[in-house]
Amino acid sequence: MKELALGLAIMLGSVSGFDVSASPALAQDMSNGAANFYKSDRVDVKSVTFRNQYNMQVAGHLFTPKDMQPNAKLAAIVVGHPMGAVKEQSADLYATKMAEQGFVTLSIDLSFWGDSEGKPRNAVLPEVYTEDFNAAVDYLGSQTFVDRERIGALGICGSGGFAINAAKVDPRMKAIATVSMYDMGAVTRNGLGHSQTVEQRKAMIAAAANQRYAEFQGGETKWLNYLPKTLPANADPITREFHDFYRSSRGEAVPEGTPAELSQNRAMVQEAKFVNFYPFNDIETISPRPMLFITGDKSHSREFSEDAYKRAGEPRELYIVPNAGHVDLYDRVNLIPFEKLTDFFRGNLNS
Repeated sequence: MKELALGLAIMLGSVSGFDVSASPALAQDMSNGAANFYKSDRVDVKSVTFRNQYNMQVAGHLFTPKDMQPNAKLAAIVVGHPMGAVKEQSADLYATKMAEQGFVTLSIDLSFWGDSEGKPRNAVLPEVYTEDFNAAVDYLGSQTFVDRERIGALGICGSGGFAINAAKVDPRMKAIATVSMYDMGAVTRNGLGHSQTVEQRKAMIAAAANQRYAEFQGGETKWLNYLPKTLPANADPITREFHDFYRSSRGEAVPEGTPAELSQNRAMVQEAKFVNFYPFNDIETISPRPMLFITGDKSHSREFSEDAYKRAGEPRELYIVPNAGHVDLYDRVNLIPFEKLTDFFRGNLNS
């Protein structure tokens, strides 16, 4: 529990002055078929953009099966990337694999991230992230080759919470799956394993509020460097797990114009906004639309999938992947249960 608390503290920037001196770079772990940048000769992909209802341009990659017939009306899935990532990290892999199974898929960059619009960059605005999923349904349902009655959503890590939040107010999402889900509200309020006290939460909020004065008066933005470019010598296991993916050739994808050291990181003032994010409230109202929660048996984030499952209405399923951690399910194709996802969406996106 102490290690989990330290990992969260670094994630939220509540540990000050931790050592970021140079340490030996870890060779990326490419075991279990790690293939974040997987490409398929069975799928066509093109870059697309569309507007959400805040009139912001959202960027995405649209995947279609190469054997799609001219008059086809296919089921479709919108795919959201991990929190702090971009569509090229995990979301494109899932979208490609599901397109190979005959679905139209759309991986998106959440607003303020990647190629989507929004300033300041890396801003925390869960309501807008939620709207991006709803707008992605607008886009998919307007394509001639998509059956708008057969659209689902798949959220990875933080996007699992955003997909659930979107589905609560959008019955056009007929089936919702999450993988390695993080409830960004709960983890900010309570820490992993409820390791953060209310007093610690209040101190974090107060620090963010005071920083607003500094930035309002012209001071520089204070970034939470919870995932430094160089792995600290005293890094905890969770930081090492994320670092191996985001800071190595295994999964690094830095958007153009973004300093490499700031990718995945967020500002102190922005981070505090997650305190008011409660994606699992009223999750039972999504029923009778089906929900699938996938998590690893060794995942530090497993508690969030279990919490959502307990709260959700029927039909629902919690699927535990053996010998898998949180980040393993980002890209390790030998561990990711694509067959389970295929069966779930085929079975529930019926005509």
